Amino acid sequence: MKVGVTGGIGSGKTSVCKVFSILGIPVFSADQEAKAIMDTDPAIISVIISATGEDLYSEGALDRARLGYLIFRDEALLKKINSIIHPAVFDRFHKWTAEQSAPYVIMEAAILIESGASGLVDRIVTVVAPEEERIMRVIRRSKLTREEIQNRMRNQMDDDSREKLSDYIVRNSENDMIIPAVLKIHEDILKHV
Repeated sequence: MKVGVTGGIGSGKTSVCKVFSILGIPVFSADQEAKAIMDTDPAIISVIISATGEDLYSEGALDRARLGYLIFRDEALLKKINSIIHPAVFDRFHKWTAEQSAPYVIMEAAILIESGASGLVDRIVTVVAPEEERIMRVIRRSKLTREEIQNRMRNQMDDDSREKLSDYIVRNSENDMIIPAVLKIHEDILKHV
């Protein structure tokens, strides 16, 4: 069985996935795979340079800050970049899944539903948290400004829409405990495997 874990930027997807990982469930990070592909795949690098009209690799590595600045202000460019990266990530997920032996696997993806990756999984877990908490988490862990974070949030599906398409919801505000929620989901999935 394949389970997707999704949620907006700063919702706590990675924390939830760490709990699944401790339970022995393999986790595939779509976002990390996308970064690796953008750093190493010559065909994708060429398309990124062509699509943006800028050499975002002039310093020897992808200028992620500049790419983020460009794509989160230009919906057409964002769609174009996603249309080349998502199929490559999906391909890697299929290969990775075939190598696993656990009762189920997880794909962690911020835009699981928007990218079409939800069609690759059997169940969806959505992690939600209040917007202000999410913004503060991202500010603490990155160099993004409040405006940049809000631009990214606007380019992601809202929590209500995500929840309607999900099988499980994990609430991850400062007052919520995620471990019992993950354990309950884990037990339910094992019953269905």
